[in-house]
Parts: sequence; structure tokens; C-alpha cells
Amino acid sequence: MTGKNLGLSKMTFWPLMFLLMLSGCYRGEPSDKPPIHPNPNMYYQPKYNAQSESRFFADSAAMRIPVEGTIAREWSRGDDIYFTGMGPDSNFVQKGPLKLTEEGLKRGRERFDIYCSVCHGTVGDAQSIVVAKGFIPPPSFHQDRIRTMPDGQIFDAITNGVRNMPSYKNQIQVEDRWRIIQYLRALQRSQNAKIDDIPEKYRGNLK
Repeated sequence: MTGKNLGLSKMTFWPLMFLLMLSGCYRGEPSDKPPIHPNPNMYYQPKYNAQSESRFFADSAAMRIPVEGTIAREWSRGDDIYFTGMGPDSNFVQKGPLKLTEEGLKRGRERFDIYCSVCHGTVGDAQSIVVAKGFIPPPSFHQDRIRTMPDGQIFDAITNGVRNMPSYKNQIQVEDRWRIIQYLRALQRSQNAKIDDIPEKYRGNLK
């Protein structure tokens, strides 16, 4: 092959490569045809969309008014105290509805350490890492106002938030909120214990 022919080959080679690369980026023209679905059962479902027409009902409306008394599944809450912390008189309950157990206290401590200790401190005294970094200190759990606060009111604060504290209803399930309150009461008692709270056989070991 002559030098002239070799040069011509190089001049045609690179443009052809460029065209091939460009063709790989080509996505085709828009199409009105639906995409191919190997398993269309999940894609094409017999259902009514909002505001669509129905030939089944006389008024041709697919959207129907729910039967009186209908409650959505996720809002089926028969126990107001358990889900709101309020009694039939719309006042906060003094004591939570869950039975106090050792396992429940362990669960409450675990959830408290995860969600609460960051701001309130591990013993509930508001000496936490975020406060050390300049965050506005929350109230100590060991002040009289909170020691005498009804369990239902604390539950409401966890659920809906209060002042700088956001709502935790989406992060902490209902039962765990009550478990946190049980553990909080244990923390309060540990930091405000009296001599009568200690069994007599252990009092001699106190210093």
C-alpha cells in the first residue's frame, strides 16, 4: 500500500468512527405507541381513576360518598387514651395505659437513647451534645413542672411537638412513645430518689 493510499484510509477511518459513535447516541423519534410490557397484568389494572366516569352507577360518577361512619383503615383508632393521651373528658391522662415491665423499660431506654438523648441528655438533665454545640437547651426533666406533668401531656408533646421540639409521630410508633415515658419516669425517680425508695437492707451501703 502506498503512502498516498494509507493517508486516504486514515482520512476515511476517523470520520466513519465518529459517525458510528454518534449513531450509538441516537434515541429514535417520539412514538405514540405504548411501550412493550412483557407482563402487563400489573400495569393495566381494572380500576377507576379520580373523577372518571362509571356506567355502573346512575349518576355516572365513579367517585362515591363513603358510607356514614366509615373510617379509613389507617385511622381506625378506638382507644383514645392509647392514641392521643387524652381521656373521655378531653383532659390528659395522668398515667399511661401500658403495664410497666422490665422488658418495656429496656425498650423505652433504647428508644430514648436514640431519639431523645441527643437534645435532652442521657439522664434527662438537658446536658446533651447539641446543647454543648450551642443549641437552645430544652427543659430538664427533673424540674417540678415536668415531674408532675401528666403522662398524656408528655405523649402529646412527643406526638405533635412543642416549641422547638418537632413531632416524632412518624419516627416513633405509638407503643414506643409510652415506653419512652415509662423510662423517663424511671429517670426522674433515679435523680430525685428519697431514702424511703431504697430497701432497708441496701441503705447501709449508701455513702
